[in-house]
Amino acid sequence: MRTRIARGQQNAIERGASAVEYGLLVAAIAAVIVGVVFGLGSIVGATFQQTEDCIIAIKNGPNCNPPPGP
Repeated sequence: MRTRIARGQQNAIERGASAVEYGLLVAAIAAVIVGVVFGLGSIVGATFQQTEDCIIAIKNGPNCNPPPGP
């Protein structure tokens, strides 16, 4: 009987450890996603701002001369 209880406790500990590992893995993936979104967010924001500037320039003048691309 004691052996069965000890095995059950060991299984519970292993399941808990696995859950913590999965939780850490999910947190790490979420951190990477947040970093990518913030990194791309500034690039996308700058592109939209450039597009807005070109639209305003076209409205006020003959053409838009955006800066040369990379």
